Amino acid sequence: MRSAFFGNLDQGQVPGHFVLQNNKMLRVQLNGEVLARQGSMVAFQGQMDFDYEGSGGVGKFLKKMMTGEGAPLMRVRGQGMLFLADKAQDVHLFYLENEALTVNGSSLLAFDPQLTWDIQRVQGAGVAAGGLFNTTLTGTGWVAVTAHGTPVLLDASQAPTFADGQSAVCWSAGLRVGVNRTFKAGALIGRGSGEAVQLAFQGQGFVLVQASEGPVIPQSTG
Repeated sequence: MRSAFFGNLDQGQVPGHFVLQNNKMLRVQLNGEVLARQGSMVAFQGQMDFDYEGSGGVGKFLKKMMTGEGAPLMRVRGQGMLFLADKAQDVHLFYLENEALTVNGSSLLAFDPQLTWDIQRVQGAGVAAGGLFNTTLTGTGWVAVTAHGTPVLLDASQAPTFADGQSAVCWSAGLRVGVNRTFKAGALIGRGSGEAVQLAFQGQGFVLVQASEGPVIPQSTG
C-alpha cells in the first residue's frame, strides 16, 4: 500500500489520476468514472454527469440503516478535471495494490469504482470504543480520505499503537484491533483523564490518526 506519507507515493509508477491540488482539495483527471462523497464537488472542467449511488444491494443498504456507517456516495461519469473537497478538511491519498483499507465512513472522500466496498464490524473493538463498524475497501486503485487537521501515520509494526476511536481515520485492514482500557479510580470522583478507552492495533500495517476527535459543534448562544 502506498501513501502520500513517507515520500513513497510516486505517481510516475502508479496511474496518477488522483492528485492533491493542495492539502484541502483533490483533483481527479477523469476519463470514465469515480465514486465520491455526495456534495463534495467544488468545481469541474469538461463534460460530467453526477448520479446518486445506491448502497450496492439490499445487504449493504440494511447495514447502512442499522449501523449509520457508510458515506453517502455519488457516481461521476465523464471526461475532464474534477475537484473535490469536504469542509476544507485535509485530504490524503492511498493507492491500494490488491489490498484492503478500513475507513471511518465520515472520512471517505473518493475512490476508484473498481474497488469493492462493504460495511463491516471492526473485529475486537467493543461498542465502548466508538468504532464498531467501518467501511472496508478492497482491490487495486485509489482512495482519498479526509482528516480534521494534519494527521499522523503510525506504523503499528514498530511499537504497540493506540488511538482514540474518533481520531482513527483509517488503517490497514489486516491489523488486529482490540480495546485498551486505562480506567482508574480517579475517574469516579471527577479526576479522570477523559481517555479511558482506546483502540489498540497490532500487526503489519499503519493507522492514520487525525489531530481531532471530530468536528466541534458550536454551542448555542440563544
